[in-house]
Amino acid sequence: MFRLVIAICAAPALITGSPFSDPHFKDNRSVIVHLMEWTYAEVAKECELFLGPYGFGGVQLSPVTEVAVRDLKSWSDRYAPVTYEINGRSGDEKAFADMVDTCNKVGVRIYVDVVLNHMTGQQKGKGTAGHTYNGKEFKYDGVPYTHLDFHQHPACPTPGDNLNIRYNKYDDPIEARNCQLGGLRDLDQGKEWVRQKQVEFLNKLIAHGVAGFRSDASKHMWPQDLQNITARLTNLNTKYFPSGARPMLYHEYISGEKIKATEYTPLGRVIEFKNYDNLARVLRKLDGKRLSYLRNYGAGRQGWGMLPSDDSLVMVDSHDLQRGHTGDITVTLTYFDARLLKMATAFMLAWPYSIPRVMSSYYWPRNVQKVDNQYKDLNDWMGPPHDSQDRIVGVQRMPDLSCDPKMWICEHRWRQIYNMVKFRNTASFEPLANWWENKYHSIAFSRGNKAFIAINNDDHPIDQQLNTGLPAGTYCDVISGNIVGGKCEGKQVVVGTAGMAHIVVDNKWEDPMIAIHINAKL
Repeated sequence: MFRLVIAICAAPALITGSPFSDPHFKDNRSVIVHLMEWTYAEVAKECELFLGPYGFGGVQLSPVTEVAVRDLKSWSDRYAPVTYEINGRSGDEKAFADMVDTCNKVGVRIYVDVVLNHMTGQQKGKGTAGHTYNGKEFKYDGVPYTHLDFHQHPACPTPGDNLNIRYNKYDDPIEARNCQLGGLRDLDQGKEWVRQKQVEFLNKLIAHGVAGFRSDASKHMWPQDLQNITARLTNLNTKYFPSGARPMLYHEYISGEKIKATEYTPLGRVIEFKNYDNLARVLRKLDGKRLSYLRNYGAGRQGWGMLPSDDSLVMVDSHDLQRGHTGDITVTLTYFDARLLKMATAFMLAWPYSIPRVMSSYYWPRNVQKVDNQYKDLNDWMGPPHDSQDRIVGVQRMPDLSCDPKMWICEHRWRQIYNMVKFRNTASFEPLANWWENKYHSIAFSRGNKAFIAINNDDHPIDQQLNTGLPAGTYCDVISGNIVGGKCEGKQVVVGTAGMAHIVVDNKWEDPMIAIHINAKL
């Protein structure tokens, strides 16, 4: 039997957390997209053509610094700086500045993924801006850094000549923060010279007009050192932001028992990895989890144990997760699991919790094999689409708004996702209301009287009279179609008096869900 449940949950409040937690979205925008490995010219074009008009709040960029020139051309090279010069694979500083200006002018904020924890591994060579480096000798002349600027023994307590974090010590506060992550030379942010160079880098980005930063590997840096650095950041550029505005920071932190997320929340938001795992397990029906369990989803509610909304940023997948890094590749939902990914993303964008970030990927031929009793993508290293001279190629946009799937996946351009961005913007701060569930894998709820969604992950259709909370009228289901010329290209939902509607969601549909809102009324 289906049953009707009414539940009222707290709506996301206005920003009340750390001074570094405000994303500074324009208007009622509310969603960030990670355009992984896009060039600055393509990001600027996307802001003008799509992100601005379709209501996206911001773009997360891949790291912008000079990186090593290597034969393999792995995406991970971006996370191993050679200098802090803005001159890498996506373009030079002028192209970066032009992109930031273009995006800000159409209401789209820029957040830069910054790598402060470390430099390269032990290799030596030349960077994308021409600077030489020697990782084995801890020499980075373009900064400059020497061996005096890195953690060595005895600060790193590993035995012998090994400076790397041991496999069972990633939650040990000293070893995780004073030793090398994956062989990458570990900077000592306790040194004033290191702090000074990193503050200079971040303030240069702020001067160009960025709204904030994703801080890579924050768990592997001492909070007091990060506090010293963030306290010295300048206010945001008043050409684009109000006077006195502080940059947003969101920190990469993978949960542990000894190192706590709350050590970093005074310094901004923390990426809530539990969100991807919870939603993936619910939609894959793992561990007995059901969609109906999400009725109390969020911070500290009935075992979910997630961070408060103002202290977190959430995602369904990421550049790391989709390659089996920082998570279980057999659990994470990615574009390889498009149906479930769209359902999880729709829920995330409809639910009144945190700041959501959606992933925009490029294609690579994933090859998952069992290695040492664990599943691993043997092609997880592969970089973005490139030409014969190893230059990142442009994004091919298709007439239906998607991209060429043989090169750029562009999940943010899938109708089911970009229309849910508008759903979230429309719902704004409206509270959760009119919750319905069938105790298993079908749910529905409204966001006040502005938006309504129903999701069916069961093996049979749902057919119910439900309270949508919306005013009477005919609405276009934004999952199945757009409104073009005043007509709905998808399914229609008729809402009667008192917000009631006949809701049918067939489990055999390509996308077994419907979503309507007051800006999709015919």
